[in-house]
Amino acid sequence: MRRQLRDPKTTGQPQQVLAATWQSASVLLSYPDEWVLGLLELMEGSIRHLPPKVAQPLMETITELRTTPLGDLQEQYVATFDTRRRCSLFLTYFTYGDTRKRGAALLRFKQAYLRSGYVLGDDELPDHLSVVLEYAAAVDQDRGRKLMVEHRAGIEALRLTLLELRSPWAGALDAVSHTLPSLRESDWAAVRKLAMEGPPDEEVGLSPYDGSAFDAALSVPTSVQDLPTPTFDGADR
Repeated sequence: MRRQLRDPKTTGQPQQVLAATWQSASVLLSYPDEWVLGLLELMEGSIRHLPPKVAQPLMETITELRTTPLGDLQEQYVATFDTRRRCSLFLTYFTYGDTRKRGAALLRFKQAYLRSGYVLGDDELPDHLSVVLEYAAAVDQDRGRKLMVEHRAGIEALRLTLLELRSPWAGALDAVSHTLPSLRESDWAAVRKLAMEGPPDEEVGLSPYDGSAFDAALSVPTSVQDLPTPTFDGADR
């Protein structure tokens, strides 16, 4: 699924600020290609209306993407998010690694989407941070935010690692973090554990994701349609 943006009419209302921040971060954390780079200027117009605490870090990521050659960006993205266990964009990975418990956690994300009346394509896992941010921005802020809060420790661990690496994408995580509650002591304990040990590494598969643990009452929701994506006017692809 290709994430797209529209320019929200940000008037300083919290809901609109959240939507603009999350939809921008969703695109910025996607795999960089010509389409993403083509949206940077349009995103700047939206971000300009946001509070400085989220606008500035988003602009930092935009600047990094704009000034780095695309081939270098793509290599760095893969090296960062696809090969480093502490830099996964899949939120349940921080808590469960590649274990069967992660399969059940993935179901929770998919069921949250279905309760809003939407389904994802089969080519995307529902806990990818870009997907969660898009869902929260365009479909259901309350459920989307709750999913992120439940995985607050993983988001913070990812943010700190990207900052340590001086990653181009650190600003996007900073902006997302500013939209979430401060970490509790239990969250910090989980962050410290992740920093020391990384995610669990028991590789036993994710079979429960498509298995009988799925809530049958949600398996065929009424009026299901593909997850919509926010779009900037004139930026459809």
